[in-house]
Amino acid sequence: MTDTTATGRLPFALPRLGIGTAPLGGLFEEVGDADAAATLRAAAEAGISYFDTAPRYGHGLAEERLGRLLGPSGISDPVISTKTGWLLRPRPDGSPGEVITDWTERGIRESLESSLTRLGRSSVDILYLHDPDAFPDEIRRTAYPAVRKLREEGLIRAIGFGMNHSGPLASYVAEFEVDVVLIAGRFSLLDHEALGTLLPLCARTGTAVVVGGVFNTGLLADPSPGAMFNYRPVPAGTLERARRCRKLCEEYGVPLPAAAIQFPLLHGAVSSVVLGCRSASEVTANAAAARFPVPDELWQRLAEAGFVPEELLR
Repeated sequence: MTDTTATGRLPFALPRLGIGTAPLGGLFEEVGDADAAATLRAAAEAGISYFDTAPRYGHGLAEERLGRLLGPSGISDPVISTKTGWLLRPRPDGSPGEVITDWTERGIRESLESSLTRLGRSSVDILYLHDPDAFPDEIRRTAYPAVRKLREEGLIRAIGFGMNHSGPLASYVAEFEVDVVLIAGRFSLLDHEALGTLLPLCARTGTAVVVGGVFNTGLLADPSPGAMFNYRPVPAGTLERARRCRKLCEEYGVPLPAAAIQFPLLHGAVSSVVLGCRSASEVTANAAAARFPVPDELWQRLAEAGFVPEELLR
């Protein structure tokens, strides 16, 4: 697996493997500052240089940690994506308060400027419009023109949309000139939704695709009772499917996470996979899994069992 790829409209090479920083903002459980620093040092040691973040991750904590800890980690020239469309409103005492939507030009600019302050940067590589599923009119009138202006000003290098649902995301790609999209949880060994419309459309338009959520909230990392699937307790039938997938991988001596991480990259439109990591050990394990050899015979077996669409192997 090559380390970087350039696709279509994206004006720079995007690393094939990146770190999603929602866990560093405290998603599901708190992460201490020492563990956050160790996570980023492990990323540097593994040669990982792409980091995806957002103001909503820990009410700015993930961005602030990236800004403070990336330099000491030894990563000198990272690729950073963050998100916009939601403003943080702290309480009078300075503690985290509410998060509000704001798709106006002023709101988009305020969001980015606040992110840049937390990140300690003058620009970012990618700015994603974050979960704009229900706001097509606002995106059309103000938000998309605002991010185009930010790109013209050099505050961002690429415009993106980041969502959990491929249908609305495909609609935005069809309507606007989009450099890159981030689709989470909808292109995995257990969920092929993005293959229906989004990925073929991105292949035609030259829109780079970043895939997140390849473990479907942990199930494909460890399919055990009590695992989460798409942020909810896993249904019994889905757990059994994940276990069948693991068994097939084990027959070829391949860890299930290795197949889960490498699966999206079978599609030519996919440029990168981002993995949420909360510890140095998770970074090290995921980096090793991303490079673990997966034989063609296993991909074929997984296709026969319905975990890999046949068209990806042609």
